[in-house]
Amino acid sequence: MSGDDRQSQLAREHKERQARRAAEQSAKAKRNTFIGAGVAVVVVAGGIYAATTLMGEDSKAPVAAKSTPSASPSTSAPAALPTATPTKKAGPVTCTYKRGPKDVPMKYVGMPGRKPNMKLSTMTITTNHGDIVIDVDAAATPCSVNSMAFLAKKGFYDNTKCHRLAMPETEGVHILQCGDPKAKADGKNPTDGQGTAGYAIPDENIGVIPYSRGVVMLTQPAGASNQSSSQFAISLSDENAQIQDPYTVLGVVSSGLEIIDKVAADGVIVNKDDAMTGAGATAPKNPIIIKKVTVR
Repeated sequence: MSGDDRQSQLAREHKERQARRAAEQSAKAKRNTFIGAGVAVVVVAGGIYAATTLMGEDSKAPVAAKSTPSASPSTSAPAALPTATPTKKAGPVTCTYKRGPKDVPMKYVGMPGRKPNMKLSTMTITTNHGDIVIDVDAAATPCSVNSMAFLAKKGFYDNTKCHRLAMPETEGVHILQCGDPKAKADGKNPTDGQGTAGYAIPDENIGVIPYSRGVVMLTQPAGASNQSSSQFAISLSDENAQIQDPYTVLGVVSSGLEIIDKVAADGVIVNKDDAMTGAGATAPKNPIIIKKVTVR
């Protein structure tokens, strides 16, 4: 090999090494960063189905079309999510909340303040099975995190039941849904999934990440916008990434997914009307009761 050929080979190898390092650094950066946003579950309002309902409708988790997720996802927490860049504002962040429909089950405890606490980063759901800890990002979803913190301080979620456990084999998605203050979680109550906090939260960071395992979503009607309220859902499968509806992502579970996995293994109380009409919800046989929620 001539000197020129050898130099060319060395140059190529150097460029290849640089490219590999750049790819590794990029992948590492994505793993080590997290996004906050708000996800919602689809609504079933007057015939809208295969979804979660919110303001005045059934706030159920979305149902995937033509695809059946795996029924046995890994019990480990999800990898960190890519960071979203919050929209730059000219001044301090302010939030505007609007009253929701009055003809739905609700527990009204007032309206959140307009100025969010931008230092909040963790939401802990204390249940009868243990703690589920969620990393949130107030910089990315200030009004959603502000609302959750407000409701938590008011004791809104205390002693409420997670009313819906959507299973892959029956609804095409694997999601636990909570936050309906009036839910009975018995597989029979026709209004389970319709309860709200009496106001709506503006959408934030819509469509930034897929709804893979561990992602926590706020709920709102299918096709709706700016109508999230108190309900939220936790994705239990990477297959949920197939969901295309635009929901705000609130955060990602950092610990406690195994609690939900164990409950899911105990089965569900099937509500045949759940996915198709939104009349009630398929509930976990082993109830998940929220004792309290803390946002710090």
